[in-house]
Amino acid sequence: MVNIWTSSEDAAENLEITEIRLSNLRESGLLKPGIHWKSSPYGQKKPWNPQALYNIKMCKKFINKLYLEENDNIAA
Repeated sequence: MVNIWTSSEDAAENLEITEIRLSNLRESGLLKPGIHWKSSPYGQKKPWNPQALYNIKMCKKFINKLYLEENDNIAA
């Protein structure tokens, strides 16, 4: 069985965006919990600011769609 969840550092590198941008997408609600990200199951020092794990495949789908829509708006 393959683990689909990865750290924000690995996800950002794979998605070719910054960790800050990735976090902003999550915090703004654009990346959905349980689909694009989930809280790490490991103990957390700050439960109000959980360490997130990301599903790269689902994030990549969303980000590609987001950038396509942004480019369409610019072209129009």
